[in-house]
Amino acid sequence: MINGNIEGLSKQILLALESIYDMPVERESFLSKEIVLLLCELTGVTNREISIYLNRRGEVMDVSVGEAGQVSLTGMNLRRSNVRLSGIRCIHTHPGGSGKLSGVDLNSLKTLRFDAMAAIGVQNGRFVDAYTAFLNPPNESESHTIYGPLTMEELCGDDLQREIHRLDPLIALPHTVETQQDEEERAILIGLDDQGEGFRSVNELEELAKTAGARTLYKTTQNRKMPDPATYIGRGKAAELTLLCQSLNANLVICDDELTAVQIKNLEEILGVRVIDRTTLILDIFSRHAVSREGKLQVELAQLKYRLPRLTGMGHTLSRLGGGIGTRGPGEKKLETDRRHIRRRISEIEAELAKVKEHRTNLRTKREKNRIPICALTGYTNAGKSTLLNALTGSNVLVEDKLFATLDPVSRGIILPDGQRIILIDTVGFIDKLPHNLVEAFHSTLEEVVEADLLLHVVDAGSPNLTEQTSVVNRVLNMLGAKQKIITVYNKMDMVKDSTLLPAEKPQAFVSARTGEGLEDLLNLIQKNLPRKMQRVTLLLPYDQGNVRSMLHEDGNILSEEFVSEGIQMEVEVDEILFGRIKSFLKVV
Repeated sequence: MINGNIEGLSKQILLALESIYDMPVERESFLSKEIVLLLCELTGVTNREISIYLNRRGEVMDVSVGEAGQVSLTGMNLRRSNVRLSGIRCIHTHPGGSGKLSGVDLNSLKTLRFDAMAAIGVQNGRFVDAYTAFLNPPNESESHTIYGPLTMEELCGDDLQREIHRLDPLIALPHTVETQQDEEERAILIGLDDQGEGFRSVNELEELAKTAGARTLYKTTQNRKMPDPATYIGRGKAAELTLLCQSLNANLVICDDELTAVQIKNLEEILGVRVIDRTTLILDIFSRHAVSREGKLQVELAQLKYRLPRLTGMGHTLSRLGGGIGTRGPGEKKLETDRRHIRRRISEIEAELAKVKEHRTNLRTKREKNRIPICALTGYTNAGKSTLLNALTGSNVLVEDKLFATLDPVSRGIILPDGQRIILIDTVGFIDKLPHNLVEAFHSTLEEVVEADLLLHVVDAGSPNLTEQTSVVNRVLNMLGAKQKIITVYNKMDMVKDSTLLPAEKPQAFVSARTGEGLEDLLNLIQKNLPRKMQRVTLLLPYDQGNVRSMLHEDGNILSEEFVSEGIQMEVEVDEILFGRIKSFLKVV
């Protein structure tokens, strides 16, 4: 059996590759000239790297084919113990003419614990040179030793084989080799950049990966205006990324934009590791942080709508139950997902969310009936909205220095300096490239922003990307149709040295939710900018003014009501219009 990329190879070439299995090497020799000549010939014909794996008895255990610039270094899983070499040596070709070992080769030598790693340089089907590397014992300063350039006679001699037998008992691999936990997600991040923004978006992607529990090994960008329709980054960059994944022992690649099913499938085939996109990453974080029943339903709906058109590309990912980022949450439990089951589940969730939306609408109607002004906190994720809510209301909403630490909307009542009561609502934060399915799923939650009387746009004043983050929030607010007045609240002022450098937004407030700086000024600013100014009054209604009492119950906020001999004594909150209608009944204190 020939492994790797055999697409397009003729039957004759495949038979020639199969014949390598029948070419044993003498136990005392490292390799045979017969195999070397055939490897060089086939490499010249295919222009692809070819690798073989031999055991200590000289038997060929595996033959693999890779694309030009790549090589399949499959783990043989034949280690005899955790403290000795694997008993397998890898020999592969380099079509470019030089047999110098790459970082991928050396990393594979260490990670897979090979007896030796050898590369043969091939030019026009002919042998050029060869290099071989061995692991060193732990007491030596270098982790490996490289021999080369070697002639064909040196490569096929017995000196290299004697070196394997000399090193095997001396090597204590737990000290020599860095071992990785299989469950740890080691990620390489890749994005597109044609605007000269550098790593701004990819840096944010790194924060998202950290929140999701992945360790970032490397991040890079590709200078492209539009994503490649087949591979997102182009095959040349994908080939470069393949080598990077192998050299760094990465098991995950995260792309900074939303990928199609075809792009996911092609990239996973080329890279040999799991591939997810920014949307999957954000959905995974939402899946972790959703607490309420509504929040969990909203996230599940967004995940299912995202996955439905991508089942072909995500088949390998979905086959891993709980296998890491993008597979948590509702998930699907088999490789070939039943589309009808997903569509049925989507319909069920939408029906449940419709009931939740109705309940939320009733609560909003009740608040409007009571004429209690609503003030909504909005802004970029991790700008400090929950911290500000806690500082203003004395609540204990979860606060973490992570993206999307809290998702579910939280409502708290506060009293303004003039005694007026308002409702303060903390909403989900925004982020650049916010997934469309997520906005759609959280629409009922985000309606709190649209229906609020006043918005507090909380900005991280210390962020180096303040301008970009502000633009993202304004863009999402416009998309939602939010037209009400906005107060820009520059938070984390304790981290800012010069407030004059901040953009001038009117009205604006400068606060530190952590230290309490500027909170009193913010409350006064909220009081000044509320579109409906409520005031608390005490009335004494004669018993024959039942229509006025009904009007107060309908349009005002009843704080207390007592029936006395003179009439009905009431304490209510009313707006300016209602105050004009009932001012003749004000009780003189």
